Amino acid sequence: MRVISGKYGKRSLKAVPGRLTRPTTDKVKESLFNMIGPYFNGGVFLDLFAGSGGVAIEAVSRGFERAVLIDKQFAAIKTIRENIAMTKEPERFDVMKMNANVALEQLASQHQKFNMVFLDPPYKAAQMVMDLATLKRLNLLAPDSMVICETDNHTELDDHVDGYRLIRQKKYGLTVISIYQIILEES
Repeated sequence: MRVISGKYGKRSLKAVPGRLTRPTTDKVKESLFNMIGPYFNGGVFLDLFAGSGGVAIEAVSRGFERAVLIDKQFAAIKTIRENIAMTKEPERFDVMKMNANVALEQLASQHQKFNMVFLDPPYKAAQMVMDLATLKRLNLLAPDSMVICETDNHTELDDHVDGYRLIRQKKYGLTVISIYQIILEES
């Protein structure tokens, strides 16, 4: 695993030891960023089930101002911190070791807003749809923000998820990337 492009490009990343985490492959990560960017001019990125932290580090490498990485697993947090150290810019990353729902509530109480969110939970579609609803309910998404959902090819997400519209979906072997944009209510 490595950072594909940007400021930290070609730097190696460590994987989380064990089988509890499945990292986003370099091929999928590169394709994902080509679909949504590939480069950015600021903004805040949220990786809700961060694993090794590779996707959030790639986002900052490609121009996001900062990233928040959340995982509840000790081995993942240790790996994330080691991978962030490689950037030599730890101040651009906030790492939270806790359950995703608790973290979202805490971020909402701090009035955080995210321009892009990456969801790759170790669950099936039902959890992902609940996470999408929670992000909207807690008002954590900036206007025009996108939520990227990574699933396996056996998990189907609807084209229409309440409060979002699907703007792109692509299959990469066993992996499917679905990109949703928030729909803001008219006042």
